[in-house]
Amino acid sequence: MRKYFTALIVIPLGLFFIVFAVANRHFVTVSFDPFNSADPSVAIRLPLFLVIIMVAIIGVVAGGSATWFRQRRWRRAARQHEADARAARSELADLRAAAATRYDRGRLPAPSQGGPYGSSGRDKRSAAL
Repeated sequence: MRKYFTALIVIPLGLFFIVFAVANRHFVTVSFDPFNSADPSVAIRLPLFLVIIMVAIIGVVAGGSATWFRQRRWRRAARQHEADARAARSELADLRAAAATRYDRGRLPAPSQGGPYGSSGRDKRSAAL
């Protein structure tokens, strides 16, 4: 099912990019010289579709990086909470192991045969027989 939905999105998106590239295949000059626009010293000629797609990719990378840096605090807190939980689980395991070694059946009194009411015990309504 996942492959079907992926194909449902990727195939039309790919067709859109192909149509966009064919419609915008003329060359444009991208200038990196802000002082001389007529004869720039640093310029490159690229197809328009390539310029637009590259700018979109750079925007997605910049937005993802900004989001990743802003979530740094939450990732740090999650790592700290995970370390605390791991330490608490370890301490609990140690305490359980220590309690198991202290438990000695020989030191407990033997259970009586009928409890405090003798051998008859109690009925379902907690009345002594």
